[in-house]
Amino acid sequence: MSDDAAGPPVLTRVDRGVGVITLNRPRKINAVTTEMLGLVEQALDGWERDDAVESVLLRGAGPRGFCAGGDITAVHHDATVDPARNVEMWRREYRGTLRLSLYPKPIVSWLDGLAMGAGIGLGGHVTLRVVSPRSALGMPETVIGLTPDAGGSFLLSRAPGQLGTHLALTGRTMTAADALLIGFADVLVPVEGEDGGDVVLDALATGGLEAVRALSVASPSSPLDASRDWIDEGYEGDDAQAIVARLRQMESGGNAEAGAAADELEAASPTSVVLTLAAQRRAATLPDLAAVLGQELGLVTALADAPDLVEGIRARVVDKDRSPRWSPATLREVDVDAVLAAVDWQTRL
Repeated sequence: MSDDAAGPPVLTRVDRGVGVITLNRPRKINAVTTEMLGLVEQALDGWERDDAVESVLLRGAGPRGFCAGGDITAVHHDATVDPARNVEMWRREYRGTLRLSLYPKPIVSWLDGLAMGAGIGLGGHVTLRVVSPRSALGMPETVIGLTPDAGGSFLLSRAPGQLGTHLALTGRTMTAADALLIGFADVLVPVEGEDGGDVVLDALATGGLEAVRALSVASPSSPLDASRDWIDEGYEGDDAQAIVARLRQMESGGNAEAGAAADELEAASPTSVVLTLAAQRRAATLPDLAAVLGQELGLVTALADAPDLVEGIRARVVDKDRSPRWSPATLREVDVDAVLAAVDWQTRL
């Protein structure tokens, strides 16, 4: 049962030829568990062979958004008890992400409100990704001792210039306009919340993908695009220390935004920052989503029993003191060669 005592954690139904999957943990902003992944798989299995289902809609219950990511309280528990459980959960999640991207029927995701981490894995690689004016998307893994995953590094590595590198390393949140620019979304519709999801469903049921696209409005200006020049210059290269130094140099020249980015890089897990930068550069050379998901599995496997994962979640979610004690504590102390060598970069799903 759902932690909200409002039925199971994933609701499924068929409405006018649309298979509707609703993530149903609104008090947790629909944070994903292994059970939920299984329920999504079951629905997709049944509908794939059902001629009465022509398309699929993914949405979230409650007023706050589509999905806040994985249930990191559960991740924290397993990291302290049996890290292998997390690895198997991630493997299942990434296989599900790949399946969603290859599903033979159109899938629309309603990425209203928050859509983070595992939420991108569910809704970020489907046929049509719809955002609302209040959408807030991101891959905040470096602040909890992980790296962008669930296919997030695939999207970020293909963003214009160094915008994806900036988002990957800092874990910053995108606006709807940013998401359209970066490649995390396809259309913006001027509706919000669960009522907005109903509007998208009605369009999909009555007119298919083209009717959903017809709801779209022009995107407002992207805050990220306005910062493109200094981001492209600041995030060049493969050396995280050099990037921070360059951002600090920009700060000394009067660029407060660059200084804030440097602050965020220095507050994140140093090991995660080093691995994320390397992963971004490698992901850009890989041929497809499947290959990048395999790389991501190798990364999280290496980090599953590392101290920064437990410490990062403790500081963010358990104790909420926002004062993680990383190990090693600074980028300067990271043995980059050893950290990179500990990852199986050729992992398969």
